[in-house]
Amino acid sequence: MDYAGLLRAVEAGRTPPLVLLHGAEPVLFDDAVAAITRALFTDPDTAALSREVLEAREAGAEAIVRSALTLPFLSERRLVVVRGADALGVRQGEALAAYAAAPNPSTVLLLLADAEVAPSHWLLKALPPAAVVALPRFTGRALVSWLRTRAAAGGFQVEEAAAALLVQLVGDDLTLLLGEVAKAALAGGPDNRRVTPSEVRAVVGEQRLRNIFELTRAVAERDLGAALGVLGALLAAGEEPLGVLGMLGREARSVWQAREWLGQGRRDDEVARLLRRPPPAAAAVVALARALSGPAAARRLTRCWEVERRLKQGGAPRPELALLIADLCAA
Repeated sequence: MDYAGLLRAVEAGRTPPLVLLHGAEPVLFDDAVAAITRALFTDPDTAALSREVLEAREAGAEAIVRSALTLPFLSERRLVVVRGADALGVRQGEALAAYAAAPNPSTVLLLLADAEVAPSHWLLKALPPAAVVALPRFTGRALVSWLRTRAAAGGFQVEEAAAALLVQLVGDDLTLLLGEVAKAALAGGPDNRRVTPSEVRAVVGEQRLRNIFELTRAVAERDLGAALGVLGALLAAGEEPLGVLGMLGREARSVWQAREWLGQGRRDDEVARLLRRPPPAAAAVVALARALSGPAAARRLTRCWEVERRLKQGGAPRPELALLIADLCAA
């Protein structure tokens, strides 16, 4: 089954009892979880009582299976969402494989792996092929079409030319594209829900995109002087501090994710492809990931979360961001 087929089955009331979703698009994960939740539970209060979210590494396969075998209460079915399913070790595969052979019909067990699972991974051997769903990777006109459809679900009417321009300027990061749609709509007024090329140009200018690329490149190459210079230019141009932090956080997450993929034995060229960046930018991220230990890569991401908390509590943006960049370049 492919991703579109899964969503059609869910909408038709035929949600499978066991699904493994794998890929690197958080938006598509969120959409699938939301669609399945809506299909299973009409009442939000029932959803809160009948849906359980587990972290695979913390819970382990046996606890996941126990949760999936739990009978529903106040609803016909339960939903068990397991994040980071690919982190489960091969020794835990037996319990999950046994469950997959006879899943509980009153539970939907949704396993999420936030990276493409390699064909040799034990999960693909433990689960029936029909239960494995790879997230699609939209490109070209398919990406433009997806953006318009997904934006329409959020109440925005995006002209085809505007969607194509957004893809050209922003790239194929689905989360970033949806964020820019909302910003572009605001450029037309607080109540505007229509996005044309003029709104896109007003918000996503060429110079801004160039500065964003230069900032992330400088941080990836640990060029502190260049990174601080670009930070000053972005803030002087009116860029929101939380927006700059979002760029830095995405970069830190990419390095952490690349470190995880490298730790799984993936080749540099495969990791670069999964990052979905221009070749020079991807190469810089992979090189930095190789230079860092796993804990060091995780600390960089944690540092971004700390700065987000401080900014939301009223911290001074420029010094907080400057110190963060210094830490990211020094790590």
